[in-house]
Amino acid sequence: MRLLVTGGAGYVGSVCSTVLLERGHEVVVVDNLSTGNADAVPANAEFIEGDIAAVARSVLGSGDSSPRFDGVLHFAAQSLVGESVEKPEQYWEGNVVTTLALLEAMRLSGTPRLVFSSTAATYGEPERTPITEDAPTRPTNPYGATKLAIDHAITSYTKAHSLAATSLRYFNVAGAYKGAGENRIVETHLIPLVLQVALGQRDKISVFGTDWPTKDGTAVRDYIHVLDLAEAHLLALESSEPGHHRIYNLGSGAGFTVREVISACEKVTGLTIAAEDAPRRAGDPAVLIASSERAIDELGWRPQHTDLDEIVSDAWTYLQGLGDRSHAARR
Repeated sequence: MRLLVTGGAGYVGSVCSTVLLERGHEVVVVDNLSTGNADAVPANAEFIEGDIAAVARSVLGSGDSSPRFDGVLHFAAQSLVGESVEKPEQYWEGNVVTTLALLEAMRLSGTPRLVFSSTAATYGEPERTPITEDAPTRPTNPYGATKLAIDHAITSYTKAHSLAATSLRYFNVAGAYKGAGENRIVETHLIPLVLQVALGQRDKISVFGTDWPTKDGTAVRDYIHVLDLAEAHLLALESSEPGHHRIYNLGSGAGFTVREVISACEKVTGLTIAAEDAPRRAGDPAVLIASSERAIDELGWRPQHTDLDEIVSDAWTYLQGLGDRSHAARR
């Protein structure tokens, strides 16, 4: 298939593009490089630098002939929760307005398939875990709200225009694959933050809350290897059906505490990692674990890289490979 990948210079998008190429697909990446890295785009992919809202119609075509693309994988998004609270206008514009432009371009061009990179933030603070797809969607920040709004828009397009669409809601993505990993100017994810301490890029890691009702008092989160996530996108793309919008949660099926993650990082790196206890953050739940049963049953998806040490090791190998490149030099 010939596939358009938006945000393909970012972490998950670049790994997914790599896997698509390995499976024999033709890949065109569109990314404005606001948070992505140009050198993360696979060498065999065509790369178009630009905002998807501005270039979608010219890239996808007018629909006067056969569609230029067999499908779109949409990763491009603004994705910092804290920033979304401070600058909601940036998130409604960058996420919702941009995606509506993409959906319109797909409709006009006749592009038949869409896989959307959604988020567990659509659920807000869950009533129970593991979180299933029928859990109430009550996002607690503009980031989650914009992703949920996009899901609603996709549903309406599938019903009205026979789009074949799948939204994948995932939690904490980690690990790396073939030179593609987490490399952001503003990092918020636990594993790379802990490994930055090991690299000497920060003094310590803060542990927010040590009195949670968990095995060691620290919060529990579900980590999914980025390669398993890429596999789910391929399965979703291949099994999509016109007029149907499917939503799946994706996770490893297991949860790890913050202290367990720090211990795994120490084991993998062979270094002692300084940690400092800090108060709980407002809105943080004790446990966030996804139920992936629907994806397992309907997509045939099986996460293969669920060992925490393997996930951390892959991320560590990638970060070491960056050498002495400073954060300021990253795009």
